[in-house]
Amino acid sequence: MRLALALLLLLQDGAEWRAILEQSKDPSARGDAHFKLGDFAKAVAEYEKMVEQDPSLEKSHWRRGIAYFYAGRYDKAAHQFEIYNTFDNVDRENGIWRYFSQFKAHGKEKAREGLLKYAKDDREPFPDVYQLFEGKKTPEQILTKIKEADLSDEHREMRSFYAHLYIGLNFAVEGKPDDAKPHLRKAVDNTWGPKAGYGPNYMWHVGRLHHDLLAAKKE
Repeated sequence: MRLALALLLLLQDGAEWRAILEQSKDPSARGDAHFKLGDFAKAVAEYEKMVEQDPSLEKSHWRRGIAYFYAGRYDKAAHQFEIYNTFDNVDRENGIWRYFSQFKAHGKEKAREGLLKYAKDDREPFPDVYQLFEGKKTPEQILTKIKEADLSDEHREMRSFYAHLYIGLNFAVEGKPDDAKPHLRKAVDNTWGPKAGYGPNYMWHVGRLHHDLLAAKKE
């Protein structure tokens, strides 16, 4: 049922994204539409146009960093997440993406050495996910902690969404697609992700797109 709903939403949204590209000149909306349709190079172009029009967005434009990553421009992606850290030095989700970008550009050892340092705790489960990259926690430990925590259903769904998303992405970056896909599938099937606010909804599409990219490679 969850998968059917997600596919229905995707079909509906696909028409909406194409309509945006036909009707809108707003580079933010167009960039998002291109990204969600899987055209990452065009998403990058629109996001870069946003920064050209408003240079104050240079540091904070995390969507541009993610688009760089999926367009295969890993050094540019890593730089975007590095300068974002001067805008917000608490958000470990940004550090996660810098790690992925560094991994793809230079390998695991350098990525681990270059992990951004955080002095303050971020929202869960990002501190635990960060420890996954440091080699201090396993995926099973992260998921068990969420399962056993005293949480509302909504908060458990939220943490489970991000945990499965980033565990899956980490497996994918490490070249383990068969391990990645079940976690990405669970992130896509999560009921919280697609109906949450702008940032989480965007990340739900990241999970969907990456799962589809892995599935297409096996066909």
